Amino acid sequence: MTSPRAHEPLPHGSRARGQIPRHVRRKRHPRARGGFPVRAHGKFRGALAPDPYYRPSDFDYPDQLKSGFGPPPPSSLPGRRVDGPVSFDGLTPDPPRLHQPRPQPRPRPRPRPPLGVQGVAPPLADARRRSRADAADAADASDASDYISQLPDECLACVFQCLGTGDRKRCSLVCRRWLAVEGQSRHRLSLNARADLLPLVTSLFSRFDAVTKLALKCDRRSASIGDEALDLISLRCQNLTRLKLRACRDLTDAGMARFAKNCRSLKKLSCGSCAFGARGMNAVLDSCASLEELSVKRLRGLAGDGAAAEPIGPGVAAASLKTICLKELYNGQCFGPLIIGSRNLRTLRLFRCSGEWDKLLQLMADQANGVVEIHLERLQVSDIGLSAISNCPDLEILHLVKTVECTNMGLMSVAERCKLLRKLHIDGYKANRIGDEGLIAVAKHCANLQELVLIGVNPTKSSLGLLASNCRNLERLALCGSDTVGDVEISCIAEKCLALKKLCIKSCPVSNDGMEALANGFPNLVKVKVKKCRGVTCEFAEWLRTSRGTLAVSLDSGEHENADVSTSDGGAQDNGVEFPPVVSQLAAANIASSSNGPTRSSLFKSRFGMLSGKNLACTIRRWSNGSNLS
Repeated sequence: MTSPRAHEPLPHGSRARGQIPRHVRRKRHPRARGGFPVRAHGKFRGALAPDPYYRPSDFDYPDQLKSGFGPPPPSSLPGRRVDGPVSFDGLTPDPPRLHQPRPQPRPRPRPRPPLGVQGVAPPLADARRRSRADAADAADASDASDYISQLPDECLACVFQCLGTGDRKRCSLVCRRWLAVEGQSRHRLSLNARADLLPLVTSLFSRFDAVTKLALKCDRRSASIGDEALDLISLRCQNLTRLKLRACRDLTDAGMARFAKNCRSLKKLSCGSCAFGARGMNAVLDSCASLEELSVKRLRGLAGDGAAAEPIGPGVAAASLKTICLKELYNGQCFGPLIIGSRNLRTLRLFRCSGEWDKLLQLMADQANGVVEIHLERLQVSDIGLSAISNCPDLEILHLVKTVECTNMGLMSVAERCKLLRKLHIDGYKANRIGDEGLIAVAKHCANLQELVLIGVNPTKSSLGLLASNCRNLERLALCGSDTVGDVEISCIAEKCLALKKLCIKSCPVSNDGMEALANGFPNLVKVKVKKCRGVTCEFAEWLRTSRGTLAVSLDSGEHENADVSTSDGGAQDNGVEFPPVVSQLAAANIASSSNGPTRSSLFKSRFGMLSGKNLACTIRRWSNGSNLS
């Protein structure tokens, strides 16, 4: 018996070939339309409807048979897939998830060549062919234009030297070649000199084998490197020219001696808060014949006091030494043989070193009279020392900061014999020992003066007017903490000081009337800074900016701070922080009004004022550097 067609109904009670027997219980899924049969035993997953072995009967479609329409053909039933378990144990079955079949996209017709043109390729195919050819040409061109790989190592090293530290570190991670070139071309290196650096020294300096400038810095709470690590570094970097040591307290004289023997080409040495002493320093001076600059600060290993201290120098380095800087040394006079024996000395800086220095300055001036720059800060120096300094006819820069024993007589001797003086910084510390007499001598004899900073000095109209008239090259002027610089003095210098470019006025009794001269005077003025002058208002500063559009005006009236910033000498010296020379006027702004000992509030105000005065020091330094570069 042949099987009827799928769209023809079967007679009642008949069974076609391949049909499931009637005795097998069948049920319809409650959500399957059209009577989809499913098996009644267990759970059925992934049932497909309709069943290819099923033929509808009158049992499944009684209503259609009674109405005479008949069951619908199986081909017209929706072919949906039922996912999930279906249960027929009398409970509500889980709802199945129905997925619609994704429609198939209709194929696009292939483009044909234009009618009447034979043998012409379709435009779309031609475009695809051209794009593939262009992509291949671009790939070949990119391979040929990789000029970075063709650069020699020397050129790549020059590129790395123009980058910053962070960019150089990133470039070293690009490839192995860049890593090697970056390490071989690095000449400056700064390391955290803790004790755990010792096992890394060999591998570190195997990569950076061309370092010539090295900085080893350690914090005060950590153990620093010792002699063994410094010995390994000296063996790896025998071409070292500059070395900076900070807080390396575990270095001894023996370690410095071995380092000096290995690095004989050293030109600059700077050490601060280290524990080695005179023997280690003498070992460096005896071995490094090319040493040009020496800076020592708080060297703890210096033993003895005064004449009992072991002398340092001169050594073979004295012939080449050009700069000596000594800071905060209790017995800094032990460097006397080195200072006296350095015949080519050009710069001498002495900061807060105890002892009497007049005699040493006399001996120095007799031997090394080619000194160009001298800084003296908080030293026991009198007019005798200044007279000795006047024997240096090439002197161009002189800083006298809180040298209270120096008077007008000493400044007059320097001005009369040092006629090449270009920069003069004086911090009188409110002692009133330097005034109009000394400044008038400077105005008469130092016509090349370019920078003048007066802190705690009380000049008048006579001295300031003569300075403005005679010093035609004066470009930078700072008047700080003066009780005599008022509106009349500002108007006087505004008329006569034609070359002035930068002016700084701080803590002076100046008002808007005196500052009004800035609008018409100082034809070359570029920048003016007014700080803690209560008579100058913000409205006037705005008016000055409007009247002179090219003038940069900086105003800080200091109203939020206490104007009577007073402190005592002891309070200022107890502070261990090193302050620039130009800031010291704040410590002595009103020292005459402070006759009692230092109180808690006065110390706080003085320290706060000193910290705020660092902006002035930075400003003057920028002015000086800018003028030197120009």
